[in-house]
Amino acid sequence: MIVYRVAPEWSATAAQIEQGLDAGRFVECASTQEKSIGWCEPRGEAHGPLVESVAGQLIFKLMIETRALPGSVVTRKVKDRVAHIEASTGRKPGKKETRDIKDDIRLELLPMAFTKQVSVGIWIDPKARLLVIDAASQARTDDVVTMLVKSVPGLAVTLFNSKVSPSAAMSEWLISQQAPAGFSVDRECELKAADESKAVVRYARHALDTDEVRQHVQSGKLPTRLALTWDGRVSFVLTENLQIKKLAFLEVVFDSKATGKDDGFDADTALATGELRRLLPDLMEALGGELMAA
Repeated sequence: MIVYRVAPEWSATAAQIEQGLDAGRFVECASTQEKSIGWCEPRGEAHGPLVESVAGQLIFKLMIETRALPGSVVTRKVKDRVAHIEASTGRKPGKKETRDIKDDIRLELLPMAFTKQVSVGIWIDPKARLLVIDAASQARTDDVVTMLVKSVPGLAVTLFNSKVSPSAAMSEWLISQQAPAGFSVDRECELKAADESKAVVRYARHALDTDEVRQHVQSGKLPTRLALTWDGRVSFVLTENLQIKKLAFLEVVFDSKATGKDDGFDADTALATGELRRLLPDLMEALGGELMAA
């Protein structure tokens, strides 16, 4: 997850948001189109709503489709065509002509390329003014934010930042061997040297309350990833960039899950957002509080 703060002046009804998203509804790539981005139904039901409201929480889904052309195939085809031109005319194509040849080949091959679809879940908590994007990379998150700002009336967001950097906080927890209130340190960590060596030490399924780990941190290696569990309910890996990876809800969370005809999408959404609405403020407090934008 990557978390953003929604500007306080933003407000929009579900109907207004739906109208904005509908203008950017997902359409599959055309035969010569390399990428298509658009909104799709969060429940997966064809022709359903593009925004779902569950217990006051707004849920969206963005679909990204790409046509993958192996670079090695394009390069080989370009070389073959350049060689053919040179053999038949006695001249070697220049840089501009070679670029044009490459573009032509890509257009020829694109209709035969396989497509890949990736969906990205998005959650807005209007009351807490939080935007949470279920994406592993900043590049993909940037695509989502661009589409959101374009589609949702008046929406403006800034990255969720803490007063204490995650690396500094994680260093203190490892050196003191004491996790912040409400959290426990688990058995996964990555430490990276800040000097020219760029040395990296990774621990997996390994106790971190050891002199060895403390010495690595004290010698200047900064934590870039650290596994934590919050309140015995949610486990995750915190990164140096305040991203939350490997998020998992523990069994105790599902013990209270409702059953019945509505125990699918709505129940899962209520469960996940309910836990995260409590976790995120506690995490920010463990990092010294939120650093508000100027």
